[in-house]
Amino acid sequence: MGTNGITREKLIGMISGRNAEAQALYRKAYRVKLEQVGKLVYFRGIIEFSNICTKNCYYCGIRRDNHKFKRFSMTEGEILQCAELAWNYRYGSIVLQAGERSDAEFVEFVEKILKKIKKMSGGSLGITLSLGEQAADTYRRWFEAGAHRYLIRIETSSRKLYRSLHPEDHDFDRRVSCIAALRDIGYQVGTGVMIGLPGQTEEDLADDILFFREMDVDMIGMGPYILHRDTPLAKNVSGFDPARQLRLGLNMIAAARIALKDVNIAATTALQALDPKGRELGLQAGANIVMPNITHTRYRSGYRLYDSKPCLDENAGVCRACLSHRIRDIGEEIGYNQWGDSPHFSRRSLKGGFD
Repeated sequence: MGTNGITREKLIGMISGRNAEAQALYRKAYRVKLEQVGKLVYFRGIIEFSNICTKNCYYCGIRRDNHKFKRFSMTEGEILQCAELAWNYRYGSIVLQAGERSDAEFVEFVEKILKKIKKMSGGSLGITLSLGEQAADTYRRWFEAGAHRYLIRIETSSRKLYRSLHPEDHDFDRRVSCIAALRDIGYQVGTGVMIGLPGQTEEDLADDILFFREMDVDMIGMGPYILHRDTPLAKNVSGFDPARQLRLGLNMIAAARIALKDVNIAATTALQALDPKGRELGLQAGANIVMPNITHTRYRSGYRLYDSKPCLDENAGVCRACLSHRIRDIGEEIGYNQWGDSPHFSRRSLKGGFD
């Protein structure tokens, strides 16, 4: 099976690239990025509004059974304040992210917040949700309330690896069905994986890119796996190599850009956790989305999915200035006051899928 004429074997070769070979890969991916999505970088101000989670994933710092930190949920007023800050900063979009819950109180709370953000911004602020597995009716309610993008990471397309990352009550097929439901409702749909997982091969990563193609996704949010010390998975990891994780992360961005061409790809914070210039390196390898954190600083230490998460004490204004400077320094431009929709979504909407 190929992706735009790129075979599985070619993907494996890209993902395996090192040194000069990897640098050539990044240059090629950057050319594809310029051709397909341009040099504008779009900001998605991320609001991590609750670390209460019903899931118990073995890799995640906010898993249900981790009792070593304080749980929180931001108030409606606090979330709206952050959203208004993003609007005033001229970010085109925000991301509302939280631990997974599907109870009626949570569903109604999110619906109410969406309507108020839309009203506050006169409908101009784009909204992405990253709130996990939900019933199709919930997705529809949130879509009608104003959300238009949804990110639900599969974490790995390998069923074997998926089982090693989750308890038995976590269902791979259920998660895949959510991606299909979101697409049917009309969302711009995103997914993603962790890169460099214990037991993961370069063949697995190539299959992840083929999975993105098969699911016809519009955006990709993926990053290197980084340990969280208070998780079961971390206790089984030996010889963690940050340089390898960074290389694989950048290679995956580049391979995905070359193979999938016109999707939106995020340069994630996990890259910066491995290298101070990680996000810039991600942009130079083919990414076009950056997600500055606009959560109140008093809550950030409670939303650590992994160790060494950067910018925990950096307020939103400092973060904006820092990222803007970094992006300009590598010759990119910021698409202020723009949603930055995935060109692939436009093509899929008009033509019913890839050519």
